[in-house]
Amino acid sequence: MSRIRAAVLGSPIEHSLSPVLHRAAYRELGLADWSYDRFDLGEAALADFLAGLGPEWAGLSLTMPLKRAVIPLLDAISDTAASVEAVNTVVLTADGRRLGDNTDIPGIIAALHERGVDKVDTAAILGAGATASSALAALGRICTGEVTAYVRSRARADEMLRWGERLGVAVRTADWADASRALTAPLVIATTPAGATDRLAADVPDAPGTLFDVLYDPWPTALAAAWSARGGRLLGGLDLLVHQAVLQVEQMTGRTPGPLAAMRAAGEAALRARH
Repeated sequence: MSRIRAAVLGSPIEHSLSPVLHRAAYRELGLADWSYDRFDLGEAALADFLAGLGPEWAGLSLTMPLKRAVIPLLDAISDTAASVEAVNTVVLTADGRRLGDNTDIPGIIAALHERGVDKVDTAAILGAGATASSALAALGRICTGEVTAYVRSRARADEMLRWGERLGVAVRTADWADASRALTAPLVIATTPAGATDRLAADVPDAPGTLFDVLYDPWPTALAAAWSARGGRLLGGLDLLVHQAVLQVEQMTGRTPGPLAAMRAAGEAALRARH
């Protein structure tokens, strides 16, 4: 039986849950001839890696630092990927084309929709890194009012303002020292590294709205635990990973996984095994 291959690329990559999620989807779909691997790969090696792929390859997932580096190496990218200059999905077609997309943005929207969050009047973003631009793009589709980004520097503030202008989202910036004010927003998306929001846990208000913390390990974060304890709606990084992975599987295989439960359960089991 000939194998059909897919993989996740990036560096560091050893802790990626993508193989766990994609393999669970393949099992659910009965795709016994599909395999999904991981490759630790930096920007300098990307072009040669792509050039060496044979016809058995169907698709790639990309993480940092490759999401922007891959763009010049592709034949076309979707409007969604172009909007944030980031590709996390490459479909390798039968006629040899490389097509890039970004499933993080619709993945954020789908995860929120699953939890009953379809529209909000205002929102807040904690942080201003690469994930923040995808969060801002997602908010552009569900937030009817202003988005406040809490950032650590003037340079980061200017970057978020530029993204807001590009994406057509009303953005204002605020200093990270005032980040506790973000917690009163109906939707808060935390895009910061582990530990960065721990000090905010003590400031979570009673009956908070929705927190989407994109971290999944360690989980829960101090902020997420405090949020849940006070009765707020909570989403984590695994929610994002599962929803964006479903979209990747659809694009690479041409088939739609059934209920997300199998992929989520596989991710949860993998995280438990690490601790």
